[in-house]
Amino acid sequence: MLSSSSRLLRVLSLLQARRHWAGAELAERLGVHPRTLRRDIDRLRELGYPIHASSGVAGGYAFRAGQALPPLLLDDEEAQAVAIALQTAAAGTVSGVEEGSLRALVKLEQVMPARLRRRVDALRSAILPLASLRPTVDAGALASLAVACRDQLRLAFAYRDSRGQDTARTVEPQGLVHTGSRWYLVAWDLARDDWRTFRLDRIDGAPALGAHFAPRAGPEGGDLRAYVSRSIGVSAYTEQARVVLHQSLEAMARQIPPTVARLEALDGERCVMHSGANHLESLAYWLLALDVEFEVLEPPTLKALLRQANERVARALARSGGGA
Repeated sequence: MLSSSSRLLRVLSLLQARRHWAGAELAERLGVHPRTLRRDIDRLRELGYPIHASSGVAGGYAFRAGQALPPLLLDDEEAQAVAIALQTAAAGTVSGVEEGSLRALVKLEQVMPARLRRRVDALRSAILPLASLRPTVDAGALASLAVACRDQLRLAFAYRDSRGQDTARTVEPQGLVHTGSRWYLVAWDLARDDWRTFRLDRIDGAPALGAHFAPRAGPEGGDLRAYVSRSIGVSAYTEQARVVLHQSLEAMARQIPPTVARLEALDGERCVMHSGANHLESLAYWLLALDVEFEVLEPPTLKALLRQANERVARALARSGGGA
């Protein structure tokens, strides 16, 4: 059973997640009697939350339309999570948020109870984030691209591809994907009549907003994360390879992130890895360092490189007196 304060937070969370709740359904979701729910609603109204109650068959509870909510209440776990996120924001891949993050953290600490403030202060003094070595994206530019995705506005921008070539692109943006180290825009490229993935740090200047466009079904059945993983993990490279790994899909997925290779289950003890590289030599030595039995399906060039590596190791062992 939730405590009274925790239950109030839960009521607020549910009311913000959906436009309208039937009274009986909301009470059941909270695991309380409808009378208890009515008392909770009255208490929230006393705190200033504009909750509208309606009666009848379609009766229930909802926030009054068009009215601003008072400051959101956070429980201890949520407040701690927000504080840590704000503290580490300066070392992330979005620039221009450092001062705003600091101001928000100070405001958050001012309204925290003493027990939680001490914990957050300890986290702030102990966490020492290093500056990001990855390319950063301006927060304002990120917000503008997000608006274009949401409002279905065409974008025109100058783009430098992985080969260093500058091109002019006009696209219909679908969404933004963050891999943990880089930001990507998934968009329909009008000139190429196909889906493309664009690294945000390679877009030169501010994209120009254009006309509205009709929405279209996204790639990979709308799973943009899967599409970006495939695009940057395999398709983006000039050399492609298929390798059978003699470990289960689950075991190899713990070692190989989706941005490096795409894995498919072969049976309960093996999986097929689809990977790419600009130079097969690097892929050959990466396979040798993977510490798993494998067999190369294609390309033949990769098989030849592995044979050469095997012969080189054999000669080195023979010279070192370690041969069989």
